[in-house]
Amino acid sequence: MSSNAHSRTSQGAFPFEILARDSKTNARVGRLETPHGVIETPVFMPVGTHGTVKGASASVLEEIGASVILGNTYHLMLRPGEETVAELGGLHGFAGWRRPILTDSGGFQVFSLAGMRKLDERGVEFRSHLDGSRHFLSPERAMEVQSRLGADICMAFDECPPHPIGEAGARASMELTLRWAERSAAAFGQERLRRSEAGLPPQALFGIVQGSTYLELRRECLDRLVGTGFDGYAIGGLSVGEPKQAMYDITAEVAPRMPDSHPRYLMGVGTPEDIVESVARGVDMFDCVMPTRNARNGTLFTSRGLVRIKNARYAKDERPIEPGCACPTCRRHSRAYLRHLYACSEVLYPVLATAHNLYFYLDTLRRVRQAVVLNQFEQFRREFLSELRLEPE
Repeated sequence: MSSNAHSRTSQGAFPFEILARDSKTNARVGRLETPHGVIETPVFMPVGTHGTVKGASASVLEEIGASVILGNTYHLMLRPGEETVAELGGLHGFAGWRRPILTDSGGFQVFSLAGMRKLDERGVEFRSHLDGSRHFLSPERAMEVQSRLGADICMAFDECPPHPIGEAGARASMELTLRWAERSAAAFGQERLRRSEAGLPPQALFGIVQGSTYLELRRECLDRLVGTGFDGYAIGGLSVGEPKQAMYDITAEVAPRMPDSHPRYLMGVGTPEDIVESVARGVDMFDCVMPTRNARNGTLFTSRGLVRIKNARYAKDERPIEPGCACPTCRRHSRAYLRHLYACSEVLYPVLATAHNLYFYLDTLRRVRQAVVLNQFEQFRREFLSELRLEPE
């Protein structure tokens, strides 16, 4: 298919246009219009668990080119509470972030609370990790919270099965996710009507494909979600311990089967290599805590592999983290200075390191988009992955 092929949809809540396609892979470049701005895809979305991306202010995120960030339904409903956020201008006003926001449904966080929750058809009863108080999260409640938070893109409430899990267990989990998806869509419709009557901006709802590592279950789940109808589709339940090749195989099977006219989102993935490989398989949207978490732990991303800043070899290294990098950290500071800050546990260290790591991810996706537009993605992919396997200078 031509690299400059265009297509457009009016089926979703927000206009989504395919601007270019790679002729050798399923990589594509798109443009998603939301009430708070345009998202150019493929896109990486920094994770803002508590209404903040750890170590990065809204102004820094804007400077390094972030176009959309994530908020966490579970954490924000517990503290400060969705009603407080709503009273203070929604998550955009509360956090001072004027660009698009996607909120997860809380399903993954509930999954991670295995010893503190009780799950049944209605939803999940759980104890707060903050004070042990009891709470209940259901498809209807998840839609209500996300509506009050004011996210541009909301996620259906799903169950994320553990790995490994037998096929019977995976099917039961998938069936529950599908029933919850239908309830999410119905509740979201009511919230959409309420927001329209109140003069609030519209929201989009994405469905989530589950099914563990069973390709047939994944295909069935997607087909049934499409039958319900969502504004976008996500692949969930990965990065939970399955082999990397299984993740690649599932993505290669599911992403191209998703409606061509809708955004495709791979949740919680991953390394720069994972992202580029998943773009090749047809994915448009990514999120992961890896760039911010690794920054805080002393690991910095470069095009030639990882720089572990605590190493003594950097004590007098006058070079930036990555020569030629245009991030605000590399433009001003040396590896030696960053190592000094890290060794002293200075609070400035994670701020500077986070800015670099997020810039690396965002710039990688910018380069991906450019390569697809030029129909040179396969060459970019080969060179990018080859360089990543080198040792930093």
